[in-house]
Amino acid sequence: MSFKTITSIYFAYFHSLLTYGIMFWGTSPVSKDIFKIQKKAIRIIANKGHRDSCKPLFKQLKILTLPSQYIYSVLVFVLENRDLFVSNRDVHGLNTRNGFNLHLFSTHLTVVQRGVTYSGCKIFNSLPLFIKENSENIGYFKKLLKSYLLSQSFYSSEEFYQLTV
Repeated sequence: MSFKTITSIYFAYFHSLLTYGIMFWGTSPVSKDIFKIQKKAIRIIANKGHRDSCKPLFKQLKILTLPSQYIYSVLVFVLENRDLFVSNRDVHGLNTRNGFNLHLFSTHLTVVQRGVTYSGCKIFNSLPLFIKENSENIGYFKKLLKSYLLSQSFYSSEEFYQLTV
């Protein structure tokens, strides 16, 4: 089969299932197993061996890794439901360097911290400033975010947080 056909099959059968409801199960322990399956699929598409690294393949094929897809989906949810979130500017009215950040409410419950609203605020606040500044234009924001996530090919949320801190 041609490369175009194989990638079309990947997006039709695997990627559609991968992204369905990812905001809710993207941080579960099962997601690690699904990410391994995604890497197997990428190796098959690229005709690579089981010991070859997938990170450059994700970049080359322009496919988001499972953690990157989770980050993307959560951030799109945050922007499309912006009225559910409060920015730091709205809390205290001062123009500070963290004014673009969303207000992260205090909680010690792991269930709440793994939820979409809390993790959405945390992920949004960890974005580079050039992406956050363009959050008013959703189309352009999605384009910038996707190119940023494709260029990094994150293998975990922790890797995302470490790089952007």
